[in-house]
Amino acid sequence: MNQSNKQFSALRGAARNSPESGIVEVINYGREREGLIPLWAGEGDLPTPQFICDAATRSLAAGETFYTWQRGIPELRQALADYHNRHYPGNFTDERFYVTGSGMQAIQVAIQSIAGEGDEIIVPTPAWPNFTAALELNGGVPVCVPMRFGNKGWQLDLEELFDAVTDKTRAIFFNSPSNPAGWTASLDELKAVLDFAREKGIWIISDEVYNRFYYGDSEYAPSFYEIVEDDDLILFVNTFSKNWAMTGWRIGWISCHPRLGGVMENIIHYNTSGVAAFMQRAAVTAVEEGEEFVRYQIARAREGREIVREALSKSPRIRFAPPDGAFYQLFQIEGFEDTSKLGLQLVDEANIGVVPGHAFGPGAEQFNRLCFARDADQMREAMRRLMDWVAKIS
Repeated sequence: MNQSNKQFSALRGAARNSPESGIVEVINYGREREGLIPLWAGEGDLPTPQFICDAATRSLAAGETFYTWQRGIPELRQALADYHNRHYPGNFTDERFYVTGSGMQAIQVAIQSIAGEGDEIIVPTPAWPNFTAALELNGGVPVCVPMRFGNKGWQLDLEELFDAVTDKTRAIFFNSPSNPAGWTASLDELKAVLDFAREKGIWIISDEVYNRFYYGDSEYAPSFYEIVEDDDLILFVNTFSKNWAMTGWRIGWISCHPRLGGVMENIIHYNTSGVAAFMQRAAVTAVEEGEEFVRYQIARAREGREIVREALSKSPRIRFAPPDGAFYQLFQIEGFEDTSKLGLQLVDEANIGVVPGHAFGPGAEQFNRLCFARDADQMREAMRRLMDWVAKIS
């Protein structure tokens, strides 16, 4: 659009300058390609299980189509408390949990709670771009701290992270396991970050959406939930999208100390006036009855990770490190610095869809991301196509 346009110029600068998504660019380019294997989006290939959909259908049939609790229906908030009590240490009550219209909205609520015009939030990168974009739309300033890729894979220098804090810093955004790198903080690293945040009196926004997708020695990735104390400044954000294959439902939650409940309720109310009751009924069923499905998804992702590792390791032109968590693989093909062009080229010439690393901020510009949370046979075919293409250009 021509920026001299009167209407365009009259918009807020943050809205005018909001970045186009490098993820969406490739998806739009290849969406209609026949036979293309899409490894670009942050979701698997499984639809939401029928037992979850049935709960929504029953709710609709029962006439649950009216306004409902702004904080979330009591049954879902209690189900979330029970879920956390099963998987994390501590004594969680329903008063910690507030239902949002997606994990993205949970992030927006967290930002709106603590950061405004000119406030800074520290963001280790590469990172999911929606966080920094949401912060900028709210008038805040993301301060990126790039991770380094080396012989040990992706590493975050905590001293660099801490040195980035200024008197304008309101929070550290921490996504572990991370999208897109799969980097996962150790418990010692989490303790160091929390100790630093306590000392400085700044918030932590902890995005633990991939906590269950962990390939280490324990069942779950290390979590701030293991070390948080009652008065810590931490907001936890999460979503139903990944564990229960509910990306299209747009439902998530934010977790915090109950004393902040009124604020969370107000912000949710003024953004969306709550989440549809029938969606929340489905979410209750997901957390109460969906554990077998979650474990099945994790097993599929683990197999996909191994398929990717075996394939990529066959070419000396490819740099990568198997991720410790999440379900993404960053990889670099030697000789291709323009990853946007490479992503489009792979659509045209290999019929696979991957995402350019520049979409995830400083540190990943020369990498591409693929999602391996898919059927094993599809992953094998996708990697065959990729490796055949790499062999042709070698």
